[in-house]
Amino acid sequence: MTVAPVDPGFPTTVEALRLREWKLGPGQPTLVMDQFSAEDFRLIVDARADVHVSGKDGRFYLGWFPLGRPGTDGEGWKIGVTGTAGVRGYHLSFDTETPADIVAAAAVARVLETSRRL
Repeated sequence: MTVAPVDPGFPTTVEALRLREWKLGPGQPTLVMDQFSAEDFRLIVDARADVHVSGKDGRFYLGWFPLGRPGTDGEGWKIGVTGTAGVRGYHLSFDTETPADIVAAAAVARVLETSRRL
């Protein structure tokens, strides 16, 4: 009886094992804020320099907390959409070091794309 030798590890290439550079650091929050028009949203900067954006109908909220949202462990971004009587709303959070362009493209742009005026 012949037994095939067990091949340790897994098949890969040197190229697949190369290190990658990842986007790090908070970046420019204006990439997020510039997506909101004064026609449809209200923007408030408070005494802590936190920025709050809300939909004029009150169902959308975005908060940017450069020093961390009070009462949390480093939450830098908070996005929320209030639900209706029939469908629950949702919220998303990102820490203070999440790159603003990722928040802008991955979350805020998509939330805005899926909304529509009534």
